Amino acid sequence: MFFLLASSAASASWNDPYPSSDRGKNILYASFRERPKHFDPARAYSFNEYNIIAQIYEPPFQYHYLKRPYSLVPLTATQVPQPHYYDGNGRQLPANAPTADVAYSVYEIHIRPGIKYQPHPCFARDQDGHYLYQDLNREQLRDRHTIADFPHTGTRELVAADYVYQIKRLAHPKLHSPILSLMSDYIVGLRDYAQVLRDALGKGGNEHGDYLDLTRYPLAGVEEVDRYTYRIKIRGKYPQFRFWMAMTFFAPLPPEADRFFSQPGMAEKNLTLQWYPIGTGPYMLTVNNPNLRMVLERNPNFHDERYPRGGEPSDEVAALLRDAGARLPFIDRVIYSLEKENIPRWNKFLQGYYDKSDPSDILAESFDQAIQLTSGGDTELTDSMRARGIRLLTSVGTATYYTGFNMLDPVVGGYSEKKRKLRQAISIAVDEEERISIFLNGRGIPAQGPIPPGIFGYEGGCAGRNPYVYDCIDGKVKRKPIEEARRLLAQAGYPDGRDPKTGSPLLLYFDSPQAGPEAKAVLDWTIKQYKKLNIQLVPRVTDYNRFQEKMHKGNAQIYRWGWGADYPDPENFLFLLYGPNKKVGAEGENASNYESSGFDQLFERMKNMDDTPERLVLIQRMLEIARADAPWVWGLHPKEFTIEHGWLHNNKPHNMTHNTVKYLRLDTELRARKRQQWNPPLLWPLGVTFALLAVGAVPAVVTYVRRERQVRR
Repeated sequence: MFFLLASSAASASWNDPYPSSDRGKNILYASFRERPKHFDPARAYSFNEYNIIAQIYEPPFQYHYLKRPYSLVPLTATQVPQPHYYDGNGRQLPANAPTADVAYSVYEIHIRPGIKYQPHPCFARDQDGHYLYQDLNREQLRDRHTIADFPHTGTRELVAADYVYQIKRLAHPKLHSPILSLMSDYIVGLRDYAQVLRDALGKGGNEHGDYLDLTRYPLAGVEEVDRYTYRIKIRGKYPQFRFWMAMTFFAPLPPEADRFFSQPGMAEKNLTLQWYPIGTGPYMLTVNNPNLRMVLERNPNFHDERYPRGGEPSDEVAALLRDAGARLPFIDRVIYSLEKENIPRWNKFLQGYYDKSDPSDILAESFDQAIQLTSGGDTELTDSMRARGIRLLTSVGTATYYTGFNMLDPVVGGYSEKKRKLRQAISIAVDEEERISIFLNGRGIPAQGPIPPGIFGYEGGCAGRNPYVYDCIDGKVKRKPIEEARRLLAQAGYPDGRDPKTGSPLLLYFDSPQAGPEAKAVLDWTIKQYKKLNIQLVPRVTDYNRFQEKMHKGNAQIYRWGWGADYPDPENFLFLLYGPNKKVGAEGENASNYESSGFDQLFERMKNMDDTPERLVLIQRMLEIARADAPWVWGLHPKEFTIEHGWLHNNKPHNMTHNTVKYLRLDTELRARKRQQWNPPLLWPLGVTFALLAVGAVPAVVTYVRRERQVRR
């Protein structure tokens, strides 16, 4: 009778993986698969780390959420400043001064007053204004294991000195910031500052062990001007520096937090900035259990920030401007649950227990269930997905995946006309369209060069095609026929793909760090591409560490790799072909060890220019050189698919930033109804079980009654 009378709402909660007390609350549910390693803004540099800390830390600038191409806007700053340029004698130069004349660039950043940090024990003070938790000993820490074990919290206003302090932390020898080397080339005095801090630690630090009070050590290129203004001086002209300042490396860090977490005994209890970030952003991390879940909650001290009022023309149609001008954030809490396996994560999304999918969730196993191809070759949701109110969001990632030739190799490398034609022939034969169709379910576009869509310098259509691999037929880009590749191969000295010295098929080697069934399928497909030219391709599969070692030593012949944008500038992709940035000898990111004096000279002129027509001309000339030399089979730019439930609003894919949770809004009532509708409990098995138990109990009851009667007689 209980099962028949149970309310539908109560019975639906039996299937819900979340506490019933959270039902209907303004909570976003998402998942993560790998444990984040670094939450310290000086060290964090991976996507799974950014997904958390970008909601907490606030650099001075951010990217406009809706506008494309990507553009910087103020976050805590009052504006995105234009740098002032100076020559070697300290004289200020005009804004259009030639790059060669600029010895220094100075950025002056003004911070908005009134912004406050999240509540935190590092700021807690007693009635006399003394810090409560800044001079603790190990005994006082004995029963304190999490931040929640410090009952008192405080806050204070964000000031310019906090930004200065964090930039200094990039040079701290114990932090090993991944951008120290690069920033040392630009921020004046940063390399010497790192040595100053090493010397200070070598003298024994202070009573806090390795803790250094960086306020006592000035940095030449970074200074506090006044309470809300700081200044950064960099060498030369480097417009990309403003993009770096939109990353959490340049978010503020209060000295009080550094001192608090540096106290003896803190690190042993994992009470560190690596584990407990502190910021001024819309959320704060309240639960950090990477083996189960991580929880972000609304920062009660968050400053006044509003949803953007403008974007692209299509944003109005996509209902992305309905909240224009509304105060952020909309969501109260975010729960990230550890979900390592693809299929359970996908199933929980379909049940409504995750509000949106990760792009990697739509795998081969679930693709046909979610996505179908239109007659025009485009993609759309299946009817069953649309019937559930699910939406599909697509975007082309600011990344390039390519196959590279080691230009130092005696067979596939070199710059003679025959060597170029060999690489061009292979570039035609490796059918990237087919690869995208078979292995990516259409989620990608063939690359015509290193620059992906959305980055200045990219051009689509016939005008932007690689003419050595593609033709323009009836206004459409078409891969050249395989006969053209065979003709080029013969001109390269390998008629019918045979080595003239041995008469045998040309033998080439392909190095890859990928393993497993899916990787084997890709390798088999790659071998078949070369077989079109009668070239024998031999895969050499190793683990990633061994693969990297071979790349650093220049021992690979042909390889496959990729690059994702750090910032939206063509320099961040074209430097992958810059000679002084080669792997062998320079330890750079030019994995093909490509060197072209013409390309390098143009790159040096282009890299620090603003996005002007003159810069575009230089980029086009660089692409002409690189396409002719063909150091890469240009590969593809990935197309990311994200699907979301109809109760999630304002979600627009953004490939340059991760601080986007604050823009999302939920219809929790719709979610509750859909979850209840999609997850009715199956009660009949329990009813059958109880019936079987009852039937099974009948003989025992009958026997018991008989015995009782016999005893009474």
